[in-house]
Amino acid sequence: MIAGTQLSIGGDELLAALGALANPHRLRIVAALKSNGRNYVSQLAREVGISRPLLHLHLQKLEEAGLVTSKLELSADGKALNYFEVADFAVELTPAAIVAAAKTLTASSTKSDS
Repeated sequence: MIAGTQLSIGGDELLAALGALANPHRLRIVAALKSNGRNYVSQLAREVGISRPLLHLHLQKLEEAGLVTSKLELSADGKALNYFEVADFAVELTPAAIVAAAKTLTASSTKSDS
């Protein structure tokens, strides 16, 4: 997970964060959650303009990267609602940060994703 203050992150975490943000839908999801606050999947899907199944896939990727968090809550009528919100994160992307992160890459992160 990526913490809020100026912490250096490892190479694997940096790759996960950059990979999660390398999609226009995911950028819009993070922006909507930050602008409008925490939200449940159905409402967020309407706000972002994508289907719930597609939103679930993108939220999973963002959550795995530590960029959003989720909490399952029961509504007044007994429905289970999964609320998501933006995690407090900051990623400093400088050449020096990349050098430091590259030194910590694990063997599994050096495989090509193509």
